[in-house]
Amino acid sequence: MEQPVEKTARIAFFAVGHDTYWHQFPGLLESLIRHHATARQMIEKEQVAVVDYGMVDSNTKAYAVLEQMQGDAVDLVICNMVTYAPSATFAPIIRNASAPVILLALQPLAGMDYSKASTRMQLENDSICAVPEFISVAERLGRPVRDVVIGQLTDDPAAEAGISRWCGIARVLHALKGGRFGLIGHVLEAMYDMHADPTMISAAFNIHIPLIEIDDLMRCYQMVTQHEIQAKVRTILSLFATPDPGSDPIAGKLTEADLMQAARSAVALDKLVDAYQLTGLAYYYEGLPGSLQWELAGSLVVGNSLLIARGIPMCGEYDIKTCLAMLIMDRLGIGGSFAEFHPFDFRENFILVGHDGPHHIKIAAGRPVLRSLLKYHGKPGSGASVEFQIKEGPITLLSISQKAGGRLCFIVGEGTSVHGPIPPTGNTNTRGFFGPDVRRFVKAWVMAGPTHHFALGIGHHAETIAMIGRILDIETTIVRPC
Repeated sequence: MEQPVEKTARIAFFAVGHDTYWHQFPGLLESLIRHHATARQMIEKEQVAVVDYGMVDSNTKAYAVLEQMQGDAVDLVICNMVTYAPSATFAPIIRNASAPVILLALQPLAGMDYSKASTRMQLENDSICAVPEFISVAERLGRPVRDVVIGQLTDDPAAEAGISRWCGIARVLHALKGGRFGLIGHVLEAMYDMHADPTMISAAFNIHIPLIEIDDLMRCYQMVTQHEIQAKVRTILSLFATPDPGSDPIAGKLTEADLMQAARSAVALDKLVDAYQLTGLAYYYEGLPGSLQWELAGSLVVGNSLLIARGIPMCGEYDIKTCLAMLIMDRLGIGGSFAEFHPFDFRENFILVGHDGPHHIKIAAGRPVLRSLLKYHGKPGSGASVEFQIKEGPITLLSISQKAGGRLCFIVGEGTSVHGPIPPTGNTNTRGFFGPDVRRFVKAWVMAGPTHHFALGIGHHAETIAMIGRILDIETTIVRPC
């Protein structure tokens, strides 16, 4: 696999306490600092950079930490409730922090030994005591705490999962902050749900949208060397299988010509991403049949899939909204493949979920396949296309759509990918099960108003995506299995 993009975030981390305790209970502060260091190590396992401000035990220190934090460009603030602390140690930070704030309440002991219990032991394990005070004050200040992770400091998978969830959210926020999502071409004619206003997208997600010409990509294409093509061919063949044809007459064995064309176009895409410092790209271009631009635009599927696997989402059909949904899933570590609904199987109560074009090959069940298509159905051109099934297990769908007033919304669903035959069409498909009655789920999904495309990831993450929606002030609808 080629070098992935850096997927990190900056986490502000500080402990809170009550300075009156330190002279009353010698050694308590030192014990709490050790517990704080243990918690920091848990966070640092999650592909994030932790900026640790130490112990905040007075209002004065809170203002000093706030001033430092505002210059550190953090993506998430974690307040570590190591003992009781008055809310004056927290109020300046929650009132003025630009990043979302969560509380961490991890108790060192699973329970006290009550035969030996003491006030000092209680204070060392009093991580929950000030939580309601802090949350109440945050509400009164109009700056609500986003979550509280409660549990034990060690050997607590639920607490570790809570930390992991929020570090994933921080990676999403970091990637969006100043992200650059390019557009080439235009919406596939007649797909009204694909239209999006770049300024509105920028306002919602804090990103920039470079408007790129097909000739900019063409320039990169003309710079590609034979050495680069051969290196890319080796990468492609190391990642993809190239089986004999199946039942679809338009999906044949990968040809040498299609492989070479896909490799050259993939190198050109790499150069374009570097030249424009792209976080993602959505495109659609028809052009004059037989022209170099036409051939280039029709041969990007493999290169797109390689970039998606590196953490740079790429969408055909000019679908920038789904491109953003794919980025969110990628930074959560759950994939993010381009998808839509395909035919039902009413005999076994599932629906095929997939799409032609590029996909996140890291969530493939087994080795992904390349086939040569004689035609791209509904679109111009022919060439190499990606086919695989999603890994078996829980899956999440995320559509980013729009309301009548123009505001964006998230529509999220959860289901299960189940192993079984898929059509050998050179398209990705998986067998999606969505509760006892698949038609009721799909009806509820479409009635929620999604676009016909969505991002597809592994695991169940609807609640995490809803948290991201609340942070971004984007309305979120979760469609439950029916």
